[in-house]
Amino acid sequence: MTLTDEPTAPATDERLTTLGAALRTALDGPYARERAVALATFPADDALRPVAYDVEQSRDWCLARLRALDAAGFGSAGVPERAGGHADPLEAVLTFETLAKADLSVTIKSGVQFGLFGGAIANLGTAWHHDAFLPGVTSMELLGCFAMTELGHGSDVASLETTITYLPETDEFEVHSPTLAATKAYIGNAARDGRMAAVFGQLVVAGERHGVHTILVPIRDESGRTLPGVTAGDHGHKGGLLGIDNGTLTFDHVRVPRRMLLDRYGGVDADGTYGSPIEDPTRRFFTMLGTLVRGRVCVGGGGAMAARRALSIATRHALRRRQFPAPGRPDGVLLLDYVVHQRRLLPLIAQAYALGAAQNELIAALVHVQGDDASTERDQRELETFAAGMKAMQTWFANRAVHEAREACGGAGYISENELTALRGDVDIFATFEGDNTVLMQLVTKALLGDFRHAWSALDRSGVVQATTRAVGEMVMERTAAGLMLDRLASTARRRPEETTLVDRGWHALMFEDRERHSLESLARRMRAAAKSGGDTFEAFNRLGPHVQFVARAHMERVTLAAFVKAIDTCADREARDVLERVCSLYALSSIAGDRAWYLEHNRVTAGRSKAIGDQIDALCRELRPHALALVEGLGIPRGWLTAAVLAD
Repeated sequence: MTLTDEPTAPATDERLTTLGAALRTALDGPYARERAVALATFPADDALRPVAYDVEQSRDWCLARLRALDAAGFGSAGVPERAGGHADPLEAVLTFETLAKADLSVTIKSGVQFGLFGGAIANLGTAWHHDAFLPGVTSMELLGCFAMTELGHGSDVASLETTITYLPETDEFEVHSPTLAATKAYIGNAARDGRMAAVFGQLVVAGERHGVHTILVPIRDESGRTLPGVTAGDHGHKGGLLGIDNGTLTFDHVRVPRRMLLDRYGGVDADGTYGSPIEDPTRRFFTMLGTLVRGRVCVGGGGAMAARRALSIATRHALRRRQFPAPGRPDGVLLLDYVVHQRRLLPLIAQAYALGAAQNELIAALVHVQGDDASTERDQRELETFAAGMKAMQTWFANRAVHEAREACGGAGYISENELTALRGDVDIFATFEGDNTVLMQLVTKALLGDFRHAWSALDRSGVVQATTRAVGEMVMERTAAGLMLDRLASTARRRPEETTLVDRGWHALMFEDRERHSLESLARRMRAAAKSGGDTFEAFNRLGPHVQFVARAHMERVTLAAFVKAIDTCADREARDVLERVCSLYALSSIAGDRAWYLEHNRVTAGRSKAIGDQIDALCRELRPHALALVEGLGIPRGWLTAAVLAD
């Protein structure tokens, strides 16, 4: 699929309300045209796996479906076919988003084959690897695995135990799993379909370790039998994503030619000498991992699409289902006319819009770094931090939204034919793969403190709190156009706080920025005190874990609000803009309400204003109730793609 092509037919033959169409355009933002093309050209018939399929049937269906989609252009987008080929990060991310609006097993299998396996070859390999393997990857003649995670090491990639040892006498590498903990685990395509694996392990040359590198290892022959020295296991039935053949891989002194090492950032020459264009091993390690950041951008966006699908089903159901007669409503009250039901769904829809605006900003950052523009190492670091935080925020949101949507549909939501139980099982793991969310949020806070290792080693020096606070402004929190707009709003509210209302955008900006800055500065002070206290330093720092998480969330919610405000500012449709203003207020107040205790404890709100927030949220829900259909149309999941029986006419 080429996203710049003109649609050949109306997108899925949808008939949107005028407001719904305008809201979709606003939410899709700078990528509205490309997303419309994707919807218009996506083969949506039979897009969901039949729920009665067992594991093997699900795997067969998933592989066949991905082959069909790849033939239609929805698969290898963003992966070049050979050296010097065009790799478009925008096309890759938007294709992944489109796939995630349908079946998530297919989406993830696509991500494993093209984003992870193909991406490892494209980003970590050189021209020879590209020409030798990428044509097979993109045609799906060579199905592959991304073998990073081990039983003993998930997020701690630097401590992987698998070894990749150079053997000068044969000019080969020997790949070995020295312990049970070194078993590669949860690997997509490993149990059945994969023929080759991109294996991450410790590179050893002449007895010296050079850190984690990646090597291509054939694991099966053309008939599907594992090769000598390779043992593959099958994780079998899982809580979701039944179409993915997750499994284990172990290697018993498996030898492969030297050229199979993906050596863009470090390798062994014909003389058996290790060399790398990046001398510092720590910087080399993070540079290698940084090239794979697109996976986190995709997974976060994919989770958000699952949430949108669930909210679309639940909201459309609530606009049809009647419950209990009332005066003037003898046939019963529509579910969405109940305030408590509005409070269940509309704040989540508001959050979906806010995160969608932030995702657009993240995509723009990815395209800047991995596209044709000139970018810096600082741009790369900021992208990695942004992607880590967004992946965590969006996938946590997805799990909450899908579960709430299931409950909001009552017993019908628990029936498989209404899609929500399968969706809930499929999206659950999104909080874990491509980085555990809690660990990712730690990375965000570390980045906010600047050079985290340096800051911690210098905590007993005078002025470290001021230094770390300055680092915030100089590094990750460098203000974009969206951030500067939020700054101006906050400054206005700070000068005239008595004139602000609960729906004043300046007051929202002030609350979000104060929460972020105060929590960060207090964390720096606590870190300094912990470093100076002596004793068990690990336990002292370990106690700061909840504070670290709070700082990261406060930062990400401020970034999200800034992106949403910017998106509204660029919306040209007057009616859509008016609705989005109220949606933004609902998002902001819901966030503030969630942290009401913090705001009260830190004297940011009075008890009276705190109590009034709930009433204001109710009022906003009532105001948005008439626009509920248009709001879910704006989320971008076509009505024809929602095959839940509960929505059948």
